[in-house]
Amino acid sequence: MKKLIYISLIIFTLTSCEEVIDVDLETAPPRLVVEASINWVKGTSGNSQYIRLSTTAPYFDTEIPAVNNAEVYITDENGNQYNFLEDGDTGYYYTQNFIPELNKTYFLTVITDGETYTAEETFLPVSDLEYVTQQNGEVFSEEYIELKAYFNDPTDETNFYFYSFYAENDNTINVQEDRLVNGNEMFAYFNSEDLLPGDEVEINLYGVSERYFTYVNTLLSQTGEDGGPFETQPATVRGNIVNTTNPDNFAFGYFRLSETDTFTYTVE
Repeated sequence: MKKLIYISLIIFTLTSCEEVIDVDLETAPPRLVVEASINWVKGTSGNSQYIRLSTTAPYFDTEIPAVNNAEVYITDENGNQYNFLEDGDTGYYYTQNFIPELNKTYFLTVITDGETYTAEETFLPVSDLEYVTQQNGEVFSEEYIELKAYFNDPTDETNFYFYSFYAENDNTINVQEDRLVNGNEMFAYFNSEDLLPGDEVEINLYGVSERYFTYVNTLLSQTGEDGGPFETQPATVRGNIVNTTNPDNFAFGYFRLSETDTFTYTVE
């Protein structure tokens, strides 16, 4: 891919020149991206689920290419199969008859362009969100709002959590483990300078596996605020999707199944 970069050099003698530089940017072949997060929100049937398929694209492209006409299904450890059908040519594949069962193993299959991708994961439970606290503060004349969403971690077992806060003007995601606080009260954390009184914040807590915890933690560490868009990443972050036809043509993304608790908080 070639991009033209224009550099204008302003000379103090009030003369100027413009030089056109041709830069060759490496473009990798597109890879499949699988967004397969099966979330069973407490109090719902969990029957309606979707999976999104797309491909990677050059950095400056503004559209995400959809993957069409794929065969997508999930089977459980008892052999029940749930077929996902594409909605038009959107790359979104839906089912309305999925049956979630906690602590059961599920298997994802995606067949596209003559290649088969598979993954397996356990459907993990999650604790209830109990309550939310708010604290207002100021640092260097900048006001902020801090939210903490509390939940009780089960005793005598290892647990990993993924959580998200969504508001109209700001959001965050993060992961947690109970290694140092097993069996105690824990909280999900959100700090924002863009929240305003009256804003509604949707808080979601998910039970996840250790591998998913590591996957997201690595992604967050590589895409933090300290790095720029052109910074070389330390390593390619691989999920649990395996190309069984051609292992070298690996996919990005993750197959996750989580019980989910949701809490809506209104900022005071």
